[in-house]
Amino acid sequence: MELELEGADLKAVLNRLRRAQGQISGVIRMIEEGRDCEDVVTQLAAASRALDRAGFAIIATGLQQCIADVESGRRNGEDTEQMRARLEKLFLSLA
Repeated sequence: MELELEGADLKAVLNRLRRAQGQISGVIRMIEEGRDCEDVVTQLAAASRALDRAGFAIIATGLQQCIADVESGRRNGEDTEQMRARLEKLFLSLA
């Protein structure tokens, strides 16, 4: 399954990933500076949420593309059950 992110979807995913990247840099800096544990964990949790949201957006886009492929009969040799199993595995990887 090839992922094709375009337009607003691409921009939203990239923004979430850049936000997470900045938050992770902030966590590293906070640890190096010996900042308060609670502040570090709060920032780390925010980075984790940003990564999760980017992952879910990517999976949602992939799901839309798979549905379109199934409806148009293009499944690259995969049957519907195989595709469903792969998508389920992707969702669970973020759980």
